[in-house]
Amino acid sequence: MAFLEMASEEAAVTMVNYYTPVTPHLRSQPVFIQYSNHRELKTDNLPNQARVQAALQAVSAVQSGSLALPGAPTNEGTVLPGQSPVLRIIIENLFYPVTLEVLHQIFSKFGTVLKIITFTKNNQFQALLQYADPLNAHYAKMALDGQNIYNACCTLRIDFSKLTSLNVKYNNDKSRDFTRLDLPTGDGQPSLEPPMAAAFGAPGIISSPYAGAAGFAPAIGFPQGLSVQTVPGALGPLAVTSSAVTGRMAIPGASGIPGNSVLLVTNLNPDLVTPHGLFILFGVYGDVHRVKIMFNKKENALVQMADANQAQLAMNHLSGQRLYGKVLRATLSKHQAVQLPREGQEDQGLTKDFSNSPLHRFKKPGSKNFQNIFPPSATLHLSNIPPSVTVDDLKNLFTEAGCSVKAFKFFQKDRKMALIQLGSVEEAIQALIELHNHDLGENHHLRVSFSKSTI
Repeated sequence: MAFLEMASEEAAVTMVNYYTPVTPHLRSQPVFIQYSNHRELKTDNLPNQARVQAALQAVSAVQSGSLALPGAPTNEGTVLPGQSPVLRIIIENLFYPVTLEVLHQIFSKFGTVLKIITFTKNNQFQALLQYADPLNAHYAKMALDGQNIYNACCTLRIDFSKLTSLNVKYNNDKSRDFTRLDLPTGDGQPSLEPPMAAAFGAPGIISSPYAGAAGFAPAIGFPQGLSVQTVPGALGPLAVTSSAVTGRMAIPGASGIPGNSVLLVTNLNPDLVTPHGLFILFGVYGDVHRVKIMFNKKENALVQMADANQAQLAMNHLSGQRLYGKVLRATLSKHQAVQLPREGQEDQGLTKDFSNSPLHRFKKPGSKNFQNIFPPSATLHLSNIPPSVTVDDLKNLFTEAGCSVKAFKFFQKDRKMALIQLGSVEEAIQALIELHNHDLGENHHLRVSFSKSTI
């Protein structure tokens, strides 16, 4: 709900009369308008008021033709009132490292970048970036928000920061003041002034998830044959190494990437969990190379992912979820790799190598799977369903697996896909483990993943 004060009572009457017989829609949502009991709006102390005023003035400027649009020649000093020159950037689906240099290269296309600070908050890689002019920040946000740095991943989410200036103390791989080349490198942990730290809820010290970004150069050329989606006029010759694109970034010792590609998974149900089950479950969030259930402590296992980013993603999404009646815990392991048993060593089939498995979801560069990574949910997305399989066939399949089916629907445009809602998230996790790659006949194997939608 919102209040809107018109310039006069006549204008308010005209507006209500106009929209009563024809309901207006904003972004497909019907909006209902009626008179308020308030005679006047008091807006002095509202925290959003500056933004509202800026928006109103921007609308007025567009209507009067005085606001320059992207691509049009601009006059010096044409600025949206109250708008900050500092952008807050969140990078989602971070499958490949994004360095400070990469951000500088992208955002420099829209104006002079003065300062950048990178940090991690809520397990997300973020950055604050200050332009010389708020108008440059405005253009960059309009052009880049929602775009992918690399093909189908590393999505930019951009907002204006509440800060109007950044205070950078060190020039290193986590923070940079491009106007002060004399700054020390510090200890690799850029400090923030208390008011800046408070602005994004961080303590006095923040750090980037990447130190040196494992040899990713700021402007690597495209590997031959690699199709990388670029932002028009912005990204230019940005690419990732071919080893990164194929998901094979498991660097010995994970040098340059904090953490590790091996996860320690604890509190498992030793009677029900198998290496293949962990491979299928963790494979939702990356390509699993090896799984080892501990011989003497079968409630613990090691899961080796293709790289540290995928390990982090799997840990974030799966730690704390229930599996076979127990709450699964996942942390980074001190081991750098999962060792296969020596010849003749007793193992009972507890260690498996899946590095060449055909069931890897992320081996193809640009796979749509990169864009469909969601937390575990009670609703599963099913695909690769043959035409002969009916609603009842699929419901029965899940019921026989011990699930209670709450709802089901085929996609209207594509009956190869469907959504199925089960009784709980735990049921959905177990169903995914059991039924992903299930043979439905006609050379079709069922594909199961977590859905962001509900039925």
